[in-house]
Amino acid sequence: MAEKKFVFIITDSYDNPDKIAGALQLATNMKAMDATVDFFLMDKGALLAKKGYAETLIWQKKDEFSPIADLMKTLIDDFGVKFYICASCVKHYGLDKAELIPNSEAKPGTFLGEMLLERQGLTF
Repeated sequence: MAEKKFVFIITDSYDNPDKIAGALQLATNMKAMDATVDFFLMDKGALLAKKGYAETLIWQKKDEFSPIADLMKTLIDDFGVKFYICASCVKHYGLDKAELIPNSEAKPGTFLGEMLLERQGLTF
């Protein structure tokens, strides 16, 4: 089977934690099947790059998905997934003064465009 490559584009965070947890769970499952998976965090999704932020998202529906913080830890520690942050969102959300999660870095929107030329995009 040909190698499958995906970029998960995350635009939500505190306003829809179940949607984010679902995306992270899907990405974890896909990585377990050897797909290439990375993330591009935009708008409110950029907040997920702030160290400790995912641990604050505790109002998910009971027994649907694993906690967001646990899923992100698995993706980073076990699978080495990259979390690219929209460069325009960094200053807007104060991320330029915050400690960021491992495997994250700011990238311009053109970088996302380049990724989408090579990968399938999934937006959440």
